[in-house]
Amino acid sequence: MKLKTIVIAILLITNSTLAPNLWAQSYDEPVLTGKPYEAPRSFDLSLPELGDVSQTVLTPLDERRIGEQIMRDVSTSDEVVQDVEIIDYLNNLGNRLVSASSDKQQKFNFFVVQDNSINAFAMPGGVVGVHTGLILATNTESELASVLGHEIGHVTQHHMARMLASQKYDTFKNIAGIALALLVARANPDLASGALTTASAVGIQNQLDYTRDHEREADRVGLQILDSGGFDVRAMPAFFTTLQRGTRFAEGSAPSFLRTHPLTSERIADVTNRVSQMTYRQVPDSVEFQYVRAKLIANNGSADTNIQVFEQNIREHKYTNEAAEHYGLAVAYLRKNALPQAEKEVAWLKKNAPQHAMLENLSARLQVVENNPQQAAKQYAAALKLYPDNRALIYGYANHFLAIKQSDNAIKLIKEKQGLYPNDAQFYDVLAKAYTMQNKLLLSYQAQGEAYFRKYDLARAIEQMELAVKANDGDFYQKSIVEARLTELRRMQGDVKKGS
Repeated sequence: MKLKTIVIAILLITNSTLAPNLWAQSYDEPVLTGKPYEAPRSFDLSLPELGDVSQTVLTPLDERRIGEQIMRDVSTSDEVVQDVEIIDYLNNLGNRLVSASSDKQQKFNFFVVQDNSINAFAMPGGVVGVHTGLILATNTESELASVLGHEIGHVTQHHMARMLASQKYDTFKNIAGIALALLVARANPDLASGALTTASAVGIQNQLDYTRDHEREADRVGLQILDSGGFDVRAMPAFFTTLQRGTRFAEGSAPSFLRTHPLTSERIADVTNRVSQMTYRQVPDSVEFQYVRAKLIANNGSADTNIQVFEQNIREHKYTNEAAEHYGLAVAYLRKNALPQAEKEVAWLKKNAPQHAMLENLSARLQVVENNPQQAAKQYAAALKLYPDNRALIYGYANHFLAIKQSDNAIKLIKEKQGLYPNDAQFYDVLAKAYTMQNKLLLSYQAQGEAYFRKYDLARAIEQMELAVKANDGDFYQKSIVEARLTELRRMQGDVKKGS
């Protein structure tokens, strides 16, 4: 049985350890800010005033803590897509939209749930989850952006906190449990009743569904964000219309998104009317959007079936982007371990498609799978000269060094690139493995502790630092650093316990 995000919520509810806030520094500033939104004079775009009673129930600190609880298990869950290319694409898109919003203080974390249903959900603390099924159901990047903008609206308007406030839940402990239980219902309504075993929990879900006012407000905020972010605003009503015809996706039942975000004809009419007052803008999809969708298709379901679909699309010229079809075909062939066919597709891409980091990474991965270590190293090195801050290439090159037992080179690479992503947990995971190869226990425990810290797992970070302090190797300077760090982490743990 696929538990999806139910596992995450159950683990979170039973684990009360809270980590300090890291998200504020987890990603670079968005590349594109977008133009400021200007409301048409002939149409009132003001938002309804729903009050700020939510702040008496969930403070910004409370919301941040709930978000960090969620992200601790999201970072390691099998139900969440861990592919860094997909993660970075969604976060870059999401943060581009956030930068176009009116709330510049709220920090966001976007992640992808491996689930074919059409759904997305937002939780306190700026946590936004998107199902793979929704990404594949969108016809354009602007449609995907419209859903993200809508979810950003729910967060910035504190709709979950408002719903909790309306029910007068008065302790942070109860609020955290309720919010985390609601994550299950938001993520997969079909499985929610199985996860929320108590009648009261199910009742809470029924009482705390998004209201029509919440949905209209999220639509309006999302529409403003979409426009300011430089996307096609017509995409929002277009995708709403697609969702209304959702039976073709959901086999006789409405998409999950419609059950957690009730869609009415009035909502569609309201958004359509507003869009008609806004400037027409035709926006092409980014190549990243096309490649990410192709990659998701290639890695989902039967590889043979996917190969047939990509080949047929290419043969019959049924595509928006031909390079994306060849890319997806190459990924599907690589997944099947059909290496000569994958080589052929990579060669086509190198000849016919513009250079792109995802294509360079695919080419290097093929060399690794074909057991060509020298060619793989050459490919990674050349690609990183073109794309020095690309995390997928950095990960791939570092793991390649580990695979061929070149721990010194892995450490050197990570040290060179760590300044770009100081809060990237996987960089520290690589360091921990490399130091273990060198039998440097103190440094290995220290790196693993820093990795856990960046996964919002403060308890395990402290455990690793305690092991580092007890390690027999390491010089005076190294021991002093880990002792000071252990003291700092213990202080943070004490602060968290006081706050909870």
